[in-house]
This record gives sequence, structure tokens and C-alpha cells, in this order.
Amino acid sequence: MATAKPTSSIASRIDSLAHNLWWSWNPDAQRLFAALDPQLWHATRNNPIRTLKLLSPERRKLIESDPRFAAEVDRVERLLRDYLDSPTWATRKKKLANKTVAYFCSEYAIHECMQQYSGGLGVLAGDHIKSVSDLGVPLVGVGLLYRRGYYTQEFASDGSTRVIYPELDFADLPITDTGKVGSVRIGTVDVKFKIWKQSVGRAALYLMDTDLPDNDSVTRQLTHHLYGRDSTGHERDYRIRQEFLLGVGGLIMLEKVGIKPDVCHLNEGHAAFNALERLARTIKSGKSIIDAIASVRHSTVFTTHTPVPAGNDRFDPELALKYIGHYAKACKMSESDLLALGREDPTDAKEPFCMTVLALKLADHCNGVAALHGEVSRSMWMKTYGVTDPNDVPIGSITNGIHSETWLAPEARPFYAKHLKPKWNGAGPEHDPWKAIDKVPDAELWNLRNLLRAKLIHGIRQRLLEAIARGIGPVEHYARAYQTFDPHTLTIGFARRFATYKRAPLVFRDAKRLAKILGNDKRPVQIVFAGKAHPADLGGQGFAAQIYKHASEAGFAGRVAIIEDYDMAVGRLLTSGSDVWLNNPLRPQEASGTSGMKPPLHGGLNFSILDGWWPEAFDQTNGWSIGGKQFKDQDKQDDYDAKSIYTILEKEIVPAFYERNRAGIPTDWLKRMRRSMQTVCQQFSTGRMVADYVNDYYSPASK
Repeated sequence: MATAKPTSSIASRIDSLAHNLWWSWNPDAQRLFAALDPQLWHATRNNPIRTLKLLSPERRKLIESDPRFAAEVDRVERLLRDYLDSPTWATRKKKLANKTVAYFCSEYAIHECMQQYSGGLGVLAGDHIKSVSDLGVPLVGVGLLYRRGYYTQEFASDGSTRVIYPELDFADLPITDTGKVGSVRIGTVDVKFKIWKQSVGRAALYLMDTDLPDNDSVTRQLTHHLYGRDSTGHERDYRIRQEFLLGVGGLIMLEKVGIKPDVCHLNEGHAAFNALERLARTIKSGKSIIDAIASVRHSTVFTTHTPVPAGNDRFDPELALKYIGHYAKACKMSESDLLALGREDPTDAKEPFCMTVLALKLADHCNGVAALHGEVSRSMWMKTYGVTDPNDVPIGSITNGIHSETWLAPEARPFYAKHLKPKWNGAGPEHDPWKAIDKVPDAELWNLRNLLRAKLIHGIRQRLLEAIARGIGPVEHYARAYQTFDPHTLTIGFARRFATYKRAPLVFRDAKRLAKILGNDKRPVQIVFAGKAHPADLGGQGFAAQIYKHASEAGFAGRVAIIEDYDMAVGRLLTSGSDVWLNNPLRPQEASGTSGMKPPLHGGLNFSILDGWWPEAFDQTNGWSIGGKQFKDQDKQDDYDAKSIYTILEKEIVPAFYERNRAGIPTDWLKRMRRSMQTVCQQFSTGRMVADYVNDYYSPASK
């Protein structure tokens, strides 16, 4: 079908609205786009630009002539203007006046129509940018624009993962070609990149794209995949070139668009070459190596997200020198001294070059992403700082959060507008409407919970039907999908990246005991899973296959489901609809985790290992903790934690959910719901988190 660029007034105005991703957290704008054609809206992964392009001529003509539609466009345009023009926390408090922070990250999850993210790091970065916009913080995002992004996941009939890479047409995405092109030398190759801009409310993301005719075929693939490899199959070489492009090319890109940052925030070690490039430039300006290092360190913020040594990027010394060897001369040091910047032991010539170590050595302001992760990081990197006491390691912590409006179900908004009156526009990080949740009548709060659970059940059935249709399944499978789950049953959700340490199938360790819990006639339980493993992570894909098979077994059929292609839309569906959010990683391997911060927005309760952010939030009254003891033997740990899950379900969670008063309301359950909202929603928001970065790191680094 030919798709002409919209030229009519209504269509062009909608296209303009679609190019500012403010709409990704504004339900009024989303309803406007969906009204163009609800089926198209769903089919395009809620992409307003694609929906507009695919409108039939008849539908387009009807929209152009409908005064009600024009009035709604007027209203949404006013909402956007009001948002952009309203005073912000940063301007009121005079935060970072005349300063600019550049935020470097390899992935951003802004909306599901742009598969430019793989998991928690991207979700955190996207929510960071949105709260930067809300608070008016002068920060600009820097990243890569991936032609194929992260993969689309489907399950084969045996539960194995089909990895499918879509070819993205950038003309269909809410991004703008700046018309500018930059160039960075990576090894012996001059790499040209196109500069794209993504508007996110008041904030901007600038993204690099190397898929240009002037580049050779291998270089063109450099921005094809997130965490992938090129056609030569050299994954490590591909990775280091991508990271050089992000850190060094990103700095050049900012210059091309007229931005000179005062502070560089490296979100994970992928962008650490940025600090090395700035060091070389500072020395070239005439400063001594000592003064140059001090200058770069002072203006660099580094956030580490990885609590295990193996998760930090390391490159063979020979490969590292291939791409950064020229910095030895530029920084007036030997190659061994250069490599020492990326080594825990500077004297070990065989030690790989570590991006996290490089970032730690060239940043004064370093943090983990939860209090526990800060402790783990201080212990992990003692050798880097040459100390024997973790308290002497200068790594702090700022606990992650979520962008509340992005993850809040549209159905919950009028409820909160009536009862809590949240001030979304112009509010500061201290704004906490959730304090007033005790004033909401039990019946109304419980009705909201029932509504959101029913929506989740409908969504699960719909997605199962779509998966069956793609696989041309037998007719009895369709009937089974309609019978999957019950809208009145206690529903547990588990959705996250399927890394093996997160132990997605742990709850099935004693299958008979679990089946008895789920199959109780009077007090049934159901569990929905979603998650992707890295394309090369066969262990994580095997976990998905295990759950897929369990879902059709006797004792679990109709009570267990796994949803394909975990993305932001699936995340919103599960976190808003689940009564209980299950999280059972191997402690302390969860740096922070943000999925569990989302259910409390909707009265959901956390049921988690005391890892990541949960030790800071858990208070015995707002959810449940799993386990408590740690074993060196993982088999013993899995047994212990699984038994803890079953016992708490049997003795605490299931009874609390089903014990009702005469009005049919679980009053004790509602007490936990209220407490969960009051202790989680404001404290674990990116509004609070970004304000912490501004006060504790960005402001000191900018002076």
C-alpha cells in the first residue's frame, strides 16, 4: 500500500503532536491517536505516525470533516502547550542555571513502537529522560539509533525462542532528521553518522545512525543491532566499536548540534571512552596530565548497574589498543599506562581492559543504583582503588525509580484524579499524592483492583489468541485460550529480562506443591509470566521454554501463562493488573530492579527476595520477603527459596486475599495495598531519583 505523507491540516497537526513523545505518557493524546483507527493503532504497536500513514482515504476524509475530532485535536494541542510552558522545579529552584548535562546510554525505552531497548537499563534511561522533562532539568540524552533494534520474540511449538529482527523504517518513527552528519575515526576507519533528534517533552535525545551510503558495508551495520554482532560474526569487535561510537562519537554529535556539556553522565560503562576522549582534548588544550585527569574526573558522573564482575564489559588488551591506542600519544603516556586506566591491577599486562574500571578511574561522582548495590559495588571494586576496606571506596548510591505517568494505567487516572488529585504538571520531586490513599473508601479501591485485574485477564487471552493464530493452532487451543485465567482469582505476575540469575522457573521447583496451591477450588491462584533472554543466552531461553511447557501441563493449564515478546506494553499490562509481583533473583545479583516499583501504583503488592531496591522499601506491612538465608550452593539456595515461596503463599498471601468481610472486601489485603502505595510510589519515582542526581552529583560536577 502506498503511504503518502500527510498534507491535510488535521493530519499534519496530528503528525506534529506525534513527534513529541510527551504523548507516550499522556492518555488524552493516546486516545486521540487511537481514535484514528483503533485496529490500526493496535496493529502498529500504538505508533501514531504509522497509524496515520496507513489510514484509508475514506477514514482520513471523515476525520478531516468531523468537528468533534478537530475539537479534540485542539484540546490535546493545548495540553501539550500547557505542559511545555508551565514553570518547572528546576527553574523555580534555579537548579543548574546555564549548565548542561549530557547523559550517555546505549539504550532508551521511551515507547514500545521504538524497539531501542532490551530491558531494565533502557527502561531506566527512558524514565530518566521523561522526569528530566517534567522537572525542567537541562539535560540532553545521547545514544544510538538501531535499524533493527532489539529482537521480536516468538515461541515455537516446543517453547524454544524464535529470534526475529524487524527492519525499522525511520520515517515511521517519532524522530526527526536534523540534516546534520558527523564523523568519528574508529580504528583505521572514518565512520560517518547521521544525527537524529527525538523530542521527549521538554527534553531531547540525539541519536547516531551509521547506516549511510558513504560507509562500507560493515560500518553501516554498526547501528543495526543492540548488543549484537555484524555479518562477520565478530561480537567483541562489534561491541567495542559501538561503544567507541557512543562515547566519542556522541561527544562529536553534540558539538555538531551546538551543545557543549558541562557535565557528562555515563549511564553504565558502555560510554566510558567518552572520558578518555575528553582527557585527550583537555591535555591538548595545554593542561598537564594531572590537571587534565582532575578536570575530567570532576565533571564526570558514572552510574554502574552491574553487581557481578562478569557483567562488566572487558576487552583483550590487543583489541582495546586497536581502537584506543592513539590516545597514548594524545595523553602523553605509554600504551601500558593507557591500558592501566582500564585495569584493576595496573601492573598486570595480561588483564583485560575493563570499561567499568576506566569509568571509575575517570569519574569523581560514582554510584550504584540501590543502597545494597552501592555496598556490593564498594566491595567489588576495592582493588581498583587500592584499598582493603570497602568503606574507603568512593562509590555512593542513588536508588532507581520509575516515571509514574508512563506506567500508570489509564483506567486508574480518573480514580486518582477524584481521590488524590495528583499534580502531574509542574510538580517537584517532593509531591506525594499517595499519602492521601487512606481517605479512599475500601469499596472503591477494591473495585479499581478488580477492574485492572479483569483488564489483565482480557489482555492475556487476547495475546494468547494472537499467538495461536500465528502458529495456526488447532481449534481446541482457541477454546483453551478463552478459558485461561479467571478475573476473580488471585493473580501473580512475573515479567522481566530472562537472565538466569533471576530464576524465572523457580516457583515450579516442587511442581506438585505448586499445582495444589494453584488448583485450590475455593482459593485458586494463577501466574502470568513474560520476559526475553538475550539472543545468545540459551540458558535464559531454556527457562522460557520450561515455563511454556508447564503452561499446558495438567495442574497448570488455565492457571499458568507465558506471554510472547515482552515489551513496554506487556509490562504496563502485567504491572497494573497483577495482585502480587513475584521477584526471586539470586541475591545480591539484582542491582536495583524497577519492575516491582510499578504494581504499587495500582495497589499491587511485592513478593520478593530482599535484593536490589526491595530492602529499602520493605517494612513487613507493604508486601512480603522471600527467604532470608544465603547458601554458597545454588541447589540448596533454590530449594530454600522455593519452599519459602510456597509457605508464604499458603499461610499468608492466599488467606489474606480471600478472607472477606460481609461486603466481600478483603480488609487486611487493602491495608497492605494502601501501605504499599504510601511507601513506594513517591519514594521510588524517577522524579525523586533525578532530583537526587541534580542535588548530589550534577550540581557539584558542574562547578
